[in-house]
Amino acid sequence: MTGPLLSIRHLRVDYVTGSGPVRAIDDVSLDLAPGEILGIAGESGSGKSTLAQTLLRILPPPAVVAGGQVLLGGTDLLKLSEHELRDVRWKRIAMVFQSAMDALNPVITIAEQITDTLRAHTSMTSRQARDRAADLLAMVGIPREQLDAFAHQLSGGMRQRVCIAIALALEPSLVILDEPTTALDVIVEREILEQLRDLQARLGFSVLFITHDLGRMLQFSDRVSIFYAARLVEIGPAATLATTPSHPYTQGLLRAFPSLHGESVDREGIPGAPPSLKSPPPGCRFHPRCPLAMDRCRAERPALVEVTPGHSVACFAVK
Repeated sequence: MTGPLLSIRHLRVDYVTGSGPVRAIDDVSLDLAPGEILGIAGESGSGKSTLAQTLLRILPPPAVVAGGQVLLGGTDLLKLSEHELRDVRWKRIAMVFQSAMDALNPVITIAEQITDTLRAHTSMTSRQARDRAADLLAMVGIPREQLDAFAHQLSGGMRQRVCIAIALALEPSLVILDEPTTALDVIVEREILEQLRDLQARLGFSVLFITHDLGRMLQFSDRVSIFYAARLVEIGPAATLATTPSHPYTQGLLRAFPSLHGESVDREGIPGAPPSLKSPPPGCRFHPRCPLAMDRCRAERPALVEVTPGHSVACFAVK
């Protein structure tokens, strides 16, 4: 296809509270190309998981979409009825959730969970669905004998692979990975990400990869977007952000993470804490923690501006 697979335009999401709405996604726009892996990084509460849930239209109350568009192949997902969404979820867009143990049903077998997904969206017979389930498990490195296992009988890595198999069951064009390796040891984490990368290259689906681990994201992604306090503050090629990040927040994140290779060096944290989204600071929301903040930062919101081809930053200090 020509043009972006996914196009998010001026998206705004609020959590309604007794004292007024709290904006969790604040006027975010970004594109995802076919076959691309786009990383989304930021501290807790920056809006990463809210964005993922918005795309699938599974936001829990009291969250509401306050405005914007989410175009998947030209179709605005925010305007679809629940019936129309059944033809989109898992067929065109799927998700691997953060905790496999919570995502999997503990009282039915792995086979039942995969075949339920297949039969709900296709005309497969029970035998065809079970054969397809076995093929899907083999694709993620799990032997057929585990089809009739329950989630608690599998290791954490195997459970996450099952979730990946379910997400890929109907060959969607977009897969959302919401911190898919949380609570796994670093060896299993690397194995799963490498397997995902191989599957993505073979099957051609696009990926939104959400994580706290900026180091892993820079290794795994083609491009990376940095969120801070519900806003997108920087987006560009992973190689660019790894070596020459422009936004002071991105620079601070990189200084805070230990390198996966090379000599051990002292790390430096970002002083302060993210602001409350109930009463965020005016202007640039990072200015209370920013060493480069000036008067303009405290009064005006910086726009996302392209500084080099494909690399955009929302910062008045970046020329």
